Amino acid sequence: MTEQRSGHKDAYELILEAIDTGVYRPGDRLVESELAERFGFSRTPIREALQRLETQSMLTRDGRSLIVASLDHNQMADLYVVRTELEGLAARLAARHATPEEARVLRDMVEEDRKLVSDPEALARANRRFHKQIHLASHNRYLVQQLDLVHRSMALLATTSLAVEGRGDEAVAEHDAIVTAIEAGDGDTAHRALSEHISKAFVTRLKIDAGKER
Repeated sequence: MTEQRSGHKDAYELILEAIDTGVYRPGDRLVESELAERFGFSRTPIREALQRLETQSMLTRDGRSLIVASLDHNQMADLYVVRTELEGLAARLAARHATPEEARVLRDMVEEDRKLVSDPEALARANRRFHKQIHLASHNRYLVQQLDLVHRSMALLATTSLAVEGRGDEAVAEHDAIVTAIEAGDGDTAHRALSEHISKAFVTRLKIDAGKER
């Protein structure tokens, strides 16, 4: 079934978005003809998009097939080190530069997230929007670009840490603390709160992986 194209997004953007939102998950095979039908493109732009995603390590080869890549333990650990540092910086800059309207948007997001703690997938989508809003509130285009790359790689993690029992409530409380610091213009506290938030998410992921290995 052909999906309606969203705005003026090209094949690359649509496939990347499908990976990011979990339509295609790590290990899933991507077939040119199926993607062309789904997104309403000819096979040439689909092929070019797949080649680009392979170059960016979002896809990997399995024989002659392309599959959505996955991250091993060491890659995940490296990704979280970078994410912790960059996200912390974004929170510090947001505390300095966020407009009153941007701070209100963040506060509203936290209040809406409280209604989603029983739905991990919906909360995960809201979580991505929340972090993106902090990135934008930093008002540093280069930092936003780097964080976009980091969050693109986060899509290669098969599960969300928010699916662990109790983690949703904890994450919303951590978001609340981050926004409170941003509202107060306290960059040091915002940096610390967001860095700790990412660190706790990483520890939760380690527990998920440990459970899978049993």
